[in-house]
Amino acid sequence: MSKLILVSILSIFLVACSDTNIIVPTSPTSVVTNPSNPNNPQNPIVLAHKIEYRVTGNAIGSRVRYSNSNDGIAQVTTVLPFVFNITTNQQSIFLSLEATPTGYGILTTAPFMAAQIFVDGLLFRETASSDFFLSTITVSGTWRQ
Repeated sequence: MSKLILVSILSIFLVACSDTNIIVPTSPTSVVTNPSNPNNPQNPIVLAHKIEYRVTGNAIGSRVRYSNSNDGIAQVTTVLPFVFNITTNQQSIFLSLEATPTGYGILTTAPFMAAQIFVDGLLFRETASSDFFLSTITVSGTWRQ
């Protein structure tokens, strides 16, 4: 009976253990060349655009609101840095990012917080703040391909 219990406990530990696989991309987002002239890659057609919202700084945390014209508004209270990604195949999309620091540490002498929106790895909009007043920073715009 004790062997059966020992085998059961060992099998539970073995099943609970698993590897975490982190897949790092080795190439940029796939593109298709212009179908009217497949030998001319000057005007590639991107199949999906990656939109990345980022909030960084030395605040203890932040209340972050982000939105796009497809999914609407989402809000989260989080520690920094905050990063959130979406993908879209639209050629035009309205994007918005708003961040309010929840506070700064008692030893902070130079407060800083930045909000950025990247599209396909390129900076689209950016704003920053460097005061103790817990000011909300906002950035938005319509991205067009």
